[in-house]
Amino acid sequence: MKIAIFGAAGDVGKRIMNEALARGHNVTGVVRTESQLNKLPAEASRCVADIADSHQLAHVIQGQDVLISAVRPPDGKEATLVALTRSLMASALPIQRVLLVGGAARLLIPGRAGDTVLTAPDFLPASALEIAKACQAQYELCLGETSTAWTYFSPAAMLMPGERTGRYRLGTDTLIVDNNGESRISMEDFAVAMLDEAETPQHIQKAFTVGY
Repeated sequence: MKIAIFGAAGDVGKRIMNEALARGHNVTGVVRTESQLNKLPAEASRCVADIADSHQLAHVIQGQDVLISAVRPPDGKEATLVALTRSLMASALPIQRVLLVGGAARLLIPGRAGDTVLTAPDFLPASALEIAKACQAQYELCLGETSTAWTYFSPAAMLMPGERTGRYRLGTDTLIVDNNGESRISMEDFAVAMLDEAETPQHIQKAFTVGY
């Protein structure tokens, strides 16, 4: 399978890229700047493209089967996530799937009726509020998109570098928590779940989440 990964030099993007390569896929890592190219594995195809530029996107996505976006705007520009997502979905061909690394903002919190990660008082640190708002808007954009085969993938509340175990649990609209009440997943296992979805589609024009 031919897979293009946008934001391939980021923490999550790199792990998705490594997982895809390990499974034998033909992978293209897409980054914003030339300086990021050396962060990508040598065995992958590598290119620089602006996801907001439809002409550049058309060149990059040609011949790809799956487009994975792990893009995260820099601090202060979080709101641009919606426009970048819109650009990618508008450029995708009808035969291409678009898998989005989304946010946990939309997810309901177990035991707190009606509260989501974004709306629950004091759940998020102030530093995460703007990107959470952007992720919520990104999700709402997806809900209105009917012509693209999108999938919105929300991580657990805590998404951290860690071990690849290959184990995880899936959910839909509620945070998955473990026996200690913690909602967490390693970036490595998040990548495993992402590639499982890419290889065996289960959530076309749907959102899902993952946790231990």
